[in-house]
Amino acid sequence: MKCVLENGTVLAERVESAHSFFTRLKGLMFRPSMPPGSALLLAPCLQIHTCFMRFSIDVLFLAEDGTVLYVQENMKPWRLSPIIRYSVQTLEFPAGALQGRVKAGMRVDFT
Repeated sequence: MKCVLENGTVLAERVESAHSFFTRLKGLMFRPSMPPGSALLLAPCLQIHTCFMRFSIDVLFLAEDGTVLYVQENMKPWRLSPIIRYSVQTLEFPAGALQGRVKAGMRVDFT
């Protein structure tokens, strides 16, 4: 599936889902990198960490309807995000994928 902003901008061509406890726990840990044009969707999720990761990521915290609640760009390894109240899913991208194009209040759709 694709991740698209409300204005039609494609943020990721390939979105991988992590919905079970184990897949959310593992997330991107121990991977050598994340391919350009990809994203990882974690649900449910209101906080993330980058422990045991080897690369930085960009992150969107989303409400149930896809509204962006919080944007974290260039989150480095071994960091802990804030808890984002009302976040039900989180999208993780390779660092630099968002490039300041996404702001809180915008909407993300999956096709």
